Amino acid sequence: MTTSTSTATTTINHFINGAETPGEGDRTQPVYNPATGQVTGELRLANRSDLETAVAAAKKAAEKWGDISLAKRTAVLFKFRELVAAHVDELAQLVTAEHGKVLSDAKGEIGRGLEVIEFACGIPQLLKGEYSDQVSTGIDVFSFREPLGVVAGITPFNFPVMVPLWMAPMAIATGNAFILKPSERDPSPSLLLAKLWKDAGLPDGVFQVLHGDKETVDGLLTHPDVDGISFVGSTPIAKYVHETATRHGKRVQALGGAKNHAIVLPDADLDNAADHLAAAAFGSAGQRCMAISVAVAVGDAAELLVKKVEERALAVKVNNGTVPGAEMGPVITPASKDRIRKIVTDAAESGAALVVDGRDLVVPGHEEGFWVGPTVLDHVKTGMSAYTEEIFGPVLVVVRVDSLEEGIKLINANPYGNGTAIFTSSGAAARKFQRSVTVGMVGINVPLPVPVAYHSFGGWKNSLFGDKHIYGPEGVSFYTRGKVITSRWPETHHASGASYNFPSHADDSHAVRHDGIAEGLPDELHGGEDTVPGRADDESEGRGRRD
Repeated sequence: MTTSTSTATTTINHFINGAETPGEGDRTQPVYNPATGQVTGELRLANRSDLETAVAAAKKAAEKWGDISLAKRTAVLFKFRELVAAHVDELAQLVTAEHGKVLSDAKGEIGRGLEVIEFACGIPQLLKGEYSDQVSTGIDVFSFREPLGVVAGITPFNFPVMVPLWMAPMAIATGNAFILKPSERDPSPSLLLAKLWKDAGLPDGVFQVLHGDKETVDGLLTHPDVDGISFVGSTPIAKYVHETATRHGKRVQALGGAKNHAIVLPDADLDNAADHLAAAAFGSAGQRCMAISVAVAVGDAAELLVKKVEERALAVKVNNGTVPGAEMGPVITPASKDRIRKIVTDAAESGAALVVDGRDLVVPGHEEGFWVGPTVLDHVKTGMSAYTEEIFGPVLVVVRVDSLEEGIKLINANPYGNGTAIFTSSGAAARKFQRSVTVGMVGINVPLPVPVAYHSFGGWKNSLFGDKHIYGPEGVSFYTRGKVITSRWPETHHASGASYNFPSHADDSHAVRHDGIAEGLPDELHGGEDTVPGRADDESEGRGRRD
């Protein structure tokens, strides 16, 4: 990144083949600080030439990196992990400046990214193959996994460090070259990550950053030298990415949107539930794919739960993310602010109870920021846009039901299936819930059930396109492809053993030796004393046995 003194903004460049570069594209896009509403940077957007340069560098680098020993790969990963940990504060400041989330939340996302790096450091164990000895006489079979080659990650604005770290360490550890296309909203953290990869000793071209818009995305989805695509974003775009890239012969994992429900039963600790609902709904201004946006209040729990959530929503400290004690920052753009306010207004006009109204929040000293305060809507109906749409803002809607069974039915009828939670003191209810919901990630008295790095992250239904979840064991599988070797090293005297019949290992017990006697029988049954199957003695080659 370079700073322009004339405009007091930063020019945000690409990182291609080991170096920061403005590229050849002449288009740019402004980058904002959402807390102030001010332009802080000008992002260089790639053109086709920049894309071709990056892909060519990645293809060349992948050929060598894929042959690097696992010991050397892990040495780079361990060093990268050390460098990221040492730059947490700097990364968090970049995230807060361009995304708006509070510093503590920014540091939290970096911590979750570090967990994936640590998991990737165990790649020698994760890439151990399988070996089957003597599947047929003199034949062994073994399998292992090889890298895809060149893979790209297209990541969203809401986690500018964590989501790239869900992808890149796994792709690189498994021997691929990785091209990151980060969000245009908060691109600066990706450049610092690129420099840390280089400082860790990663060869040029193995990790690159290419900024762009739909033109760049489409170029990656259709380029013949890109072998795999990882995507996190909204459901319509995830579906588009999956359909386009698979049509062009690529492996794709595309994680889409969510409408995460949390059921609260009357037997739950309602103070605990309210605390977690507020944090899960309003943290990061609700701009999380795992945010709880629907509280399903069961029976008698409803009235008291809504009152307790109201108290917590009113107490949230909304401010610039750099201000000590701030708990929630702004939303990402003016367009997001306007959309959220409209959805809330439509719900209120359609009969929902506006318990807490954050539409007109103003933060003193930051009047131009993109602010929406914590908002709570009660008595929301399933036909309202506040229920059907992924709001992606600090809005918690409350839907009331009469039973756990009705709540499960409500969740399963929703087209999304990313995450869900239940708050209860009943083990039986929790077990019924976890086995009945058609959702990929389930929390029991845990509002944001984001799996640890050695499991895998991903939803069901319209929250995932493709069959592989991200990071963890499924991440290893996604970025590699299997190869099976059937190996035979015959004795040099009779190296053929060829047959016109289709090979069948099951027929090995009926194989006939050169002397016409069935192999596999004890010697005493055919009179041989020291016969070696399939081998003639040097002195009587071709006769099949020794006298």
